[in-house]
Amino acid sequence: MLDFLTFIAKYAETIYNLSVFNRNLQNKLNAALADTPAVLIIGARQVGKTTLARLAQDKNYVTFDDANTLSIARQSPPDFIGNLTKPVVIDEVQLCPEILPVIKQAIDNDRTPGQFILTGSANVLTLPKVSESLAGRIEILTLRTLSQNEIEGKEANLADKLFAEEFDFPTVFPGEEREEQLARMLIGGYPEVVSRKTETRRLDWFGSYLATILQRDVRDLANIEGLTDMPRLLSMLAARAGGLLNVAEVSRSIGFSQMTLHRYLALLEKVFLIESVPAWSGSLKSRLVKAPKIFITDTGLLSYLQGLNLKKLQNEPTLMGSLTENFVASELKKQLGWSETRAEMFHFRTSNDREVDIILENRAGELVGIEVKASSNVNPNDFKSLQMLADSLPKKFKRGIILYAGNQFLSFGKNLYLVPITALWS
Repeated sequence: MLDFLTFIAKYAETIYNLSVFNRNLQNKLNAALADTPAVLIIGARQVGKTTLARLAQDKNYVTFDDANTLSIARQSPPDFIGNLTKPVVIDEVQLCPEILPVIKQAIDNDRTPGQFILTGSANVLTLPKVSESLAGRIEILTLRTLSQNEIEGKEANLADKLFAEEFDFPTVFPGEEREEQLARMLIGGYPEVVSRKTETRRLDWFGSYLATILQRDVRDLANIEGLTDMPRLLSMLAARAGGLLNVAEVSRSIGFSQMTLHRYLALLEKVFLIESVPAWSGSLKSRLVKAPKIFITDTGLLSYLQGLNLKKLQNEPTLMGSLTENFVASELKKQLGWSETRAEMFHFRTSNDREVDIILENRAGELVGIEVKASSNVNPNDFKSLQMLADSLPKKFKRGIILYAGNQFLSFGKNLYLVPITALWS
C-alpha cells in the first residue's frame, strides 16, 4: 500500500488531470429541463453549479456576480428578463431576488420546458416571498461538493442499495489503508481543493474561500453587526461536528444571546457551510431527544477549521470519530441528492442516551440505521444500538449497518451487517 504522502500526491495528480468532473446530478437536471420551465441549482460557492448548468445550456449565460449586469437587472427586472434569449442560465440569482416574480410571470405566460436554469450560492427559498413565487413552477436541485464516487468516476449509490430487497456485497472489498481513507476526508470535495497538489495550496484556498463567504455573501444576505465573530462561531461548531446542537451551551461559550445565535446559525446554513440533521420522531417520540445534530458540509472545510492533518489525527485519535461520522453523513447526503429512493436523513437518540448515528427513512416509512466506526475493529456489542432500534420498531426497521474502516463485509444477525466505509464509492 502507498504511504500517506505518496497517496496524497498520486490522488491529487490524478484529479489534477481531469478537466471536468462528471456530476451524478446531471441526469436529474436533464430530466427536469425536459418537463419543467425552470430549474434552480442551489449549493455552496465553488461546488460546480455554473459548470453543471452550462453543460446543459451553454449558449446564453448571465451572472449577477457582474456588477453591471446586476445593476441593470435591479433597475428594471421586467425589461431584463424580457430581453434575454432563452433558454438561459442566470447565475447567483440570490443577489437579485427581484427578478423571481418576473420569471414567475414569464413562466405563467409560457410553460415551455427548460427556459431558465438558475443557480444560487444561498438558499433563495428562505428569502421572503420567494418560495411563494416559485411554487409549482420550478424544480430545485441541491449540488454539494464532489462525492468520492464522482471523484472516482463512478455512480455507486449506497443510499439506494440500503433499501433494496437484497443486500449483498463481496465478502472482501478492495483494500485501502486507513491513511488513504483519511486523505479523502482531509481533502474533502470542493473541486478546486481536490485538484490542488499541495496541502499549503489547499489551506490557502480555504482561507480565501471563508473570507469571501463570511465577509461578502453573509453581509449581502443580512445586515449583521458580528461579522468578525462568524469565523469563531464556525470554528466552535466544527469542534462540535457530529454532536447534538446545544444552543444554550454554544450561546454561553461564544457570548451571544440565543436569539442572535439562532440568526447566525440560519445564515451559516443558508450559505451551505453547516447543516443540521433533525432527530427522528415517530411512535417513540416521548422517549426521544429532539435536538438536531450539527455537521460541517465538507470534511475538507471541517479539517481546515479544526487544523486537522494526519499527524494531529495520530496524536489525538479521538478526533477521528467525529471526522469520520461527518464524512459519512456528507457522502450519504450527496448520494441522496440523485438517488431513486428519495430517503431523508435523521439521527436517533433516546432520553437514556441510546443512539444511532444516522437514520435514513424512505417514503414508505422504512428505516435504515447506520452506525459509524473510525476503527477497523468491531465486535458484536457494537450492534447493540442497532438491535435496540430493530426491536423497538420491528415494522419499520429495514436493516442496520456499521460502516467501519476495515475491508470485510459480514452479517451480524438478522438484517444487521458490517460494511466497509469504501462501500460509499466502491
